[in-house]
Amino acid sequence: MNQPQIIPQKIYDLPSLQHQIRRWRLLGKKIAFTNGCFDILHQGHISSLSDAAREADILIVGLNSDASTRRLKGPQRPVNNEQARATLLASLLMVDAVILFEDDTPLNLIVSIAPDVLVKGGDYTLEQIVGAKEVIAAGGRVVINPIVPGFSTTGLIDKICSL
Repeated sequence: MNQPQIIPQKIYDLPSLQHQIRRWRLLGKKIAFTNGCFDILHQGHISSLSDAAREADILIVGLNSDASTRRLKGPQRPVNNEQARATLLASLLMVDAVILFEDDTPLNLIVSIAPDVLVKGGDYTLEQIVGAKEVIAAGGRVVINPIVPGFSTTGLIDKICSL
């Protein structure tokens, strides 16, 4: 695909995303949602996003803002700012929409967009996944995909610092 002009169009604010979701739903599309900081994009992220994209027709990625990432990961993070991270995610073929969120969790965003499928990577239980209860109550489902061993942003940062 040689259409770089569509990359910024895949980054939404909430009203625009809600409008786009209505359009997708009118077309009968199923919507999956996943989220994260995606600070330094690596193979584990690509695998996780690919798995999430297989769960529905449309994949929306909730991206922690810079402030949210700092609160979750510490004062040295993020390495890449939110606009850079959003642009990288939007450039991926499997990602249909990216939306930044300021909260520590995506609960308000999940409730606002009501995905058909909530996808989380990692060693979570259903009870630990933010928004799972709300998605299931609305008739959706929750998928937990395994993480790819050996890939982590913290591991990458540690390796770079040791060079």
